[in-house]
This record gives sequence, structure tokens and C-alpha cells, in this order.
Amino acid sequence: MTTLRPDTPAQVQDAVAWAVSEEAPLEIVTLGSKRAVGRPMQTANTLDLSGLAGIGLYEPEELICQAGPGTPVAEIEAALAEQRQMLAFEPIDLGPLLTGEAGQGSIAGVFACNLAGPRRIKAGAARDHLLGFTAVTGRGETVKSGGRVVKNVTGYDLSKIVCGSWGTLAALTDLTFKVLPAPEHETTLVIGGLDEEAAVRAMSAALGSPHEVSSAAHLPIGLGAGDVAGPATCIRLEGFGPSVAARAAALEGELAGFGGSLGAVEGYQSRDLWRALRDVEPLAAPFERPVWRLSLPPMAGPAVVLAIRSAVEGADYYYDWAGGLVWLAVPPAPDAHAGTVRGAVAGAASGHATLVRADEAVRAAAAPFPPQDPGVAALSARIKASFDPLGILNPGRMMAGV
Repeated sequence: MTTLRPDTPAQVQDAVAWAVSEEAPLEIVTLGSKRAVGRPMQTANTLDLSGLAGIGLYEPEELICQAGPGTPVAEIEAALAEQRQMLAFEPIDLGPLLTGEAGQGSIAGVFACNLAGPRRIKAGAARDHLLGFTAVTGRGETVKSGGRVVKNVTGYDLSKIVCGSWGTLAALTDLTFKVLPAPEHETTLVIGGLDEEAAVRAMSAALGSPHEVSSAAHLPIGLGAGDVAGPATCIRLEGFGPSVAARAAALEGELAGFGGSLGAVEGYQSRDLWRALRDVEPLAAPFERPVWRLSLPPMAGPAVVLAIRSAVEGADYYYDWAGGLVWLAVPPAPDAHAGTVRGAVAGAASGHATLVRADEAVRAAAAPFPPQDPGVAALSARIKASFDPLGILNPGRMMAGV
């Protein structure tokens, strides 16, 4: 196996151009923290972008930052914290779930995988924060999209296509993204004792209130995170201290009708709770269990989970995004119970399931990414052919031919 480690964008273009000329597929990696997600790839060559690292531009007053693809997210978050700013979409660190080691993710991995944390329901997805990028396509050509301002009408918004492509369309060489002020204070209201259907209704009511809820999650019996044990429905409010206190008091009154015991965690305890939920720490152990990520209409979540639990003994799970996201760990099986999980999800309109953690043999047997209907599959194939006609970049990682 040959590993190519370019130090400049020009060298990245040369490396991909060589691969195109030789029709030699490349595995694209930066720091490799998400390498075990997706279908196993049979590539004899690796394009390692970790050498393109460092913050090239950070203008706190303009709320923008630019960095190389191999820049650790932890480095960027530390620089932002010094200016009391943040990546508002709260990028997931999958290290605790996949490798047991936190803090190893890269900024390119964040955007290529488009994985946002609990604050997504307020701040949007990772792709909504990417202002521009430079990349080398599977044609061996360098392309640039977007710029350094939020409103940019200089062409197609390729950021929306590249984010979530898992390196199958282009090798990112430079990224520019927006940042936002960090909240001065946060409080998490905790309602204890609700069943799952009541919890989803309570979370939906909180999101529909005028109190600017930034996150909502439900931990069932047997799971805990931070200093909160389940069953607990957790609702986060952020902002200036007096505003958070007033909104929390008003929301407590509105949620009292759902029953259960009302409490709150503040400051570092609240931050620890949401960091644990963001990084899927409640389901990290034991490591041999496959872990699924279910995207569902919030009200459908309890019924889908019940259908899975009825067929799979020993499944653990919790709800995020007010019920729109379910993290699910299941006992080991040759196909990670894919038929049961996807069959249950198929009963929910617009739902889909992604296998995030499983060993290589399981990921080869069970398609990790959701199957696409014929129309979407045809569109995906056309996009892939436009960016990477020979299938050079991360071939087959998401699905055969993509």
C-alpha cells in the first residue's frame, strides 16, 4: 500500500492527477477518527491530508475562520474559546464511540461527514456553517466554491453537496466557516419520570415555545450522562444569565402539566451532560455492540424504538433533537440486526438508519448508509460521475459505485 502525504494543495492536485492517470483508487483520510464508518474499501493507495493543517485565518470580529483540512477540531475550538466563540452546530466527536479516544477529529472530517450535535435543532447542520472551500475533484482538478461572507451568490452552493459526501466527491484542501459567540450561561431543565411518548410531547412543546430552546433530549431508564440519570427529559437554554433564568422559569411553568419531577443542572454540569450526549458516550461501552443512528419524525420515535426492542433483546438507546434523532446500540449480530432496524424505520415517513459502529465484516454484510430510492440513487450517480467519473476517491464507502 502506498501512502501519499502532500504538504500543499498543489501536491494534492498532483497526487489525485496521478491516481486518475493510473486509475488507482485513493482512500482519503485526514486524522482518521472516522475511518471505521462506512463500507470497507479495497484501495491500494491512501491520500493522507494531515499535512495540510493549521488555522490560516481567524477574524473574531467578522465571525469567520479558515483552516487546512488536517487541523484538529480541538485546536480550532481552543482558539475560538479564547475569544468566547464557538462552532455553533456543536460537531460530534465520534472518537469515544469508535476508538475510545476523544479529541482526534479533523475539521475536514466534520464537514465531509456533516455530523452536528444536540444544538443542530437551533443552529442548523454543519453544512449551514461552511462558507467556502477549495478541493481537488476526482478529475484531478482544483475547484473553489463560496467565499468569506455568509451571503454569497457567485455560483452553485457546492458546500451543500460536498458536506455529507464522506470524501467520495473531492479532497478538501482548505475550508472557511462561520463561528458564533459562545453563550454566557446555560441551564438544562430536567423532567424526571416521563414515559417516552410524554417526553417527546414535552420536548416538542418546549421547542414550540418562545423560550429559545437550543437542545432537547430524552434518556430512558438505564442510561445516564453527566450527573443526570434516566429516565430524564433534558431541555437546554443558553444565553445571557438573566435571560436564561427568566426563560427557564417560564418554561418550567409551561412544562409542569406533563407531570414528572422538575429540576435543573447549571454551568459545567449542563455542559458535561450535552457533551456526553453529543459524543454518544452513553452507548460507547461495550465496544463490540453495533451502534445505529436513526433519523425520524419526532413523534414516530417511540413506536419505532418499541418495534426494535420487541424483536431485539438488550437494545439501549436515547433520543436527541427533540426525538428526531435516536442513537441505538444493539447486541452483536452478523448483520447488526439491519433487517429489524430498517424494517422498523421504514414504517416512519421519511425516516432512515445509518450504521455508525460495527466491525469490518458486519459493515461489509450490512450496508451502513441508508438505501436510496431509484430517483435519488440516479441523482447520486450523476453527481458522482460529475465530480469523480473514474471512481477514484473513497470508492464504495457509502454504497457500491459511490
